[in-house]
Amino acid sequence: MKAKDSKTANLVRMINTKIMERRTAEGFSGVVDDALILDVITAYKKSMSKARADYAAMGDKGKEQVEELDFELAWCTKMLPAGASEDELRAAVAAAVAALPSKDPKMAGKVIGVVKKQFGERADAAVVKQLAEEALKG
Repeated sequence: MKAKDSKTANLVRMINTKIMERRTAEGFSGVVDDALILDVITAYKKSMSKARADYAAMGDKGKEQVEELDFELAWCTKMLPAGASEDELRAAVAAAVAALPSKDPKMAGKVIGVVKKQFGERADAAVVKQLAEEALKG
């Protein structure tokens, strides 16, 4: 706020609001810790990614919102632990597919489960799903 960076200040306020919503949600009995904050930022980033796609589809009408969401996504990315690279995920998917008894496209769920278990939150489920489907097609 002292730096007069209203974009960042507004984003931090939004994240704080989301944390407060989680903390006051019915049934919440935990504590506000790093895991909760990372979970809130991850969920916020995911929802902003979806919104960005919608605004991008609008063309020039959504251009301003896309720029704002790009800023928010970049900020969230800086705050979150580094995700697994596509090359790492591709190698893990290939290893999981090689361990399967047959190369059936219906086995994508098992491959995704193995990779998610290996990488945890570092693996983007959508990317893993896409890579698994590609690997099981060929």
